[in-house]
Amino acid sequence: MHTTDRFAPIRALMMTDVYKLGHIEQYRLAGTPEIVYSNWTNRGSRIDGVDHVVHFGLQAFLIKLGDWFAPFFAADEDLVCELYEERLAQILGPNTIGSDHIRALHRKGYLPLSFSGVEEGTPVPVRVPSFVFWNTDAEFFWLTNYIETIVSAEIWQPSTSATIARELRRVLDEGAVRTGGDPAAVDWQGHDFSFRGMSSVETAAASGAGHLLSFSGTDSLPSLDWIERHYGGTYVAGSVPATEHSVMCTGTSVLGEREMFSRLIDLYPAGIFSVVSDTFDLWTVLTDFLPAMKDRILARDGKMVIRPDSGDPVDILCGTAAELGAGTAPAEKGVIELLWDTFGGTVNDAGFKVLDSHIGAIYGDSINRERAARIIDRLAAKGFASTNVVFGVGSFTYQFNTRDTFMSAVKATWAQVDGVGYDLQKDPVTDGGTKKSARGRLAVTRDGYGALRLIEQATPADEAASELQHVWADGEFVRTQTFAEVREVLAAAK
Repeated sequence: MHTTDRFAPIRALMMTDVYKLGHIEQYRLAGTPEIVYSNWTNRGSRIDGVDHVVHFGLQAFLIKLGDWFAPFFAADEDLVCELYEERLAQILGPNTIGSDHIRALHRKGYLPLSFSGVEEGTPVPVRVPSFVFWNTDAEFFWLTNYIETIVSAEIWQPSTSATIARELRRVLDEGAVRTGGDPAAVDWQGHDFSFRGMSSVETAAASGAGHLLSFSGTDSLPSLDWIERHYGGTYVAGSVPATEHSVMCTGTSVLGEREMFSRLIDLYPAGIFSVVSDTFDLWTVLTDFLPAMKDRILARDGKMVIRPDSGDPVDILCGTAAELGAGTAPAEKGVIELLWDTFGGTVNDAGFKVLDSHIGAIYGDSINRERAARIIDRLAAKGFASTNVVFGVGSFTYQFNTRDTFMSAVKATWAQVDGVGYDLQKDPVTDGGTKKSARGRLAVTRDGYGALRLIEQATPADEAASELQHVWADGEFVRTQTFAEVREVLAAAK
């Protein structure tokens, strides 16, 4: 079935909540509005120990905003007004709002808005704004918060995922330092498996880009396209050949599972490849198949990675026995100890065991920061370096979040009416303080320790010295960052 999208010229105008449509009239009850000034702030955290949120996704949003409005500005003026009025009548009944403001915006030819923000990649303390925005033409005071809805919908996902990835990276970095693991290996120790569990291709792409600010491993191809379109520059992102259960089931049905493993080794004589190994009996794979193929695996120019994909990840990887050698059954030993039993390895300068470079493990089911930390602790207790295992980080980490994970919100804090500026503040008596907004125009500065701090009711001098610097104005970028530059900002903050 094919349908014609006749409302395409005004699609961008409809990327808002219905109640926004009437705000142009409501603002005017106070006089003649001229400027509405709003900010994006993460007001709190529902994740223990996390009190900074990575600013990421604004540049991508602004590029998309321009793309969304291009058909509107390119379409016939009368047509866009007719379509706008038709849609309003459909959703609100008789149109009391009119379309004169839409006609005026069309004639303007661009979005009269300005955005100023901290550098993307900056971890911003909660209750400190990441960016502010306002209208640059008094006639379009209504436009600032008209776009609040789409700003909120577009920014929270990449920012939240970037923050969670950073926190996972910190756990893995700490584990590597503690157990003498290769610091460079941590770049690849968190591998994005989340695509299939995200709510859409777009959310998967944006979230996966946030992951790649802290790691280099990904199986989310749309993330690469998202980065290219919105940030560009050179960066590292990679993966390896890997099987799935359908491959192993087919091969096992035709050849037998042992033979399937054997042929995979022949298929990949060099490089890294991964084999999902729990399709039937993980313990048989580890205690029978691999020992029988040990010499061939060690003769390869590369690493064979074993991937369990079910069960409790802590127990599967580390075994149920708390100490090395305390258990005899495969489940007591766990994947890493069993691989050590067969392939051996070395002991690093910190005194921890590192598997032979020809063999490794990855686990990608239900991994999050807390489980990764427990796995590292359990492996360390058995004398193994943390970098013996790679974590497939999926939707269990990146989809179990909402805009409220960091209580992210847009709020207006200043307005100019009839030539007079007014400080605005939301402060509900029924709230415990989370929803209390900042007040007035805002600036963000660094204290003597380099920490970001909010200045409310900022003076022009405060704003000139603020970390909130112009990014975009009147449809054009004032400042852009490549993806590598965003990564550098984040890395420097660690």
